Amino acid sequence: MKLADRVNNLGTETAFVVASQADAYASAGNRVFHFHLWDLNLTTPPNIIEAAYRAMKDGRTGYTPNGGLPQLRELLAEDFNRTRGTSFVSDNVAVQPGGKPVISKFLLTLMNPGDEVLYPNPGFPIYESQIEFHGGIAVPYGTIPGDGNFTFDLEGLESAITDRTKILIINDLHNPTSAECRPEDRRKLAELAVKYDLMVLLDEAYFDVRYDGKSASIISEPGMIERSVILYTFSKRFAMTGWRLGAAFGPKQIIDVIVTLNVNDESCTNHFVQYAALEAMTGDQAEVLHILHVLRRRRDLCVDMLNDMEGVFCYKPNATFYLYPDVTEAMKNKGFS
Repeated sequence: MKLADRVNNLGTETAFVVASQADAYASAGNRVFHFHLWDLNLTTPPNIIEAAYRAMKDGRTGYTPNGGLPQLRELLAEDFNRTRGTSFVSDNVAVQPGGKPVISKFLLTLMNPGDEVLYPNPGFPIYESQIEFHGGIAVPYGTIPGDGNFTFDLEGLESAITDRTKILIINDLHNPTSAECRPEDRRKLAELAVKYDLMVLLDEAYFDVRYDGKSASIISEPGMIERSVILYTFSKRFAMTGWRLGAAFGPKQIIDVIVTLNVNDESCTNHFVQYAALEAMTGDQAEVLHILHVLRRRRDLCVDMLNDMEGVFCYKPNATFYLYPDVTEAMKNKGFS
């Protein structure tokens, strides 16, 4: 069988491969601690589950408008304006079956074959996979140790820009280092985007997973609103990873294309899942706050344990549920160079 050449450029997430192996190992009676997959072992709040069940019982099982339920798009725009200082309306929102489709549809809308795309590495592996699958050239930039946490290597990022660079992907707050943009970093990134006329994907999947301080978005920086698409997901904030529910925010011209891609791909996001989203955003938030409380306790415990180990250093991040310890000295102590 002759497969299309493009599939040779399609990557994967090895964490899911490991997950299958771990499940098989657990099925054999072994105890497994699942650190391999960026999933929450916490149940979706019961009021959200009940809302989905009620929607199904009420017959909310058919198609919805391709861009999502109008009331959900409006609610998402209002929430986004409140937390990011934007002035979006429902036409600036396209509901998606998860966060990943936003990456793919953003690239399909704005990237031509041969365009260079800057993306964070280490980072979410699907960035590189989708860039290369759709014919782009993936150009990585990194993170560096900062004052109290990792931050983005902005000098390295700018040095990687060429006349073929068209797109910049920013994951703030960052998977897997928990790197966070400082105010001066956000200003610098916005200046670079404007200076080099880059379109920007802002992956803000972890915006609401914060323990200290307040999250801020680069979208509020001058020149960013007209050149940015923001990836939003319900997965982390509401422990809804398996529901596959997210949204794209951005200029109407881009969102209109993304909605047309919805028509061609999945038609729409699951009807009853969108009613669960309405409950998630407007219902009782006690369980959502409990999720953050549990994650904070886990962070504190794990950071203390790691920093008690000889030769190990780990920052205490203010957000996300990732720790990225430095084990350089520990490896040296074990005879590795």
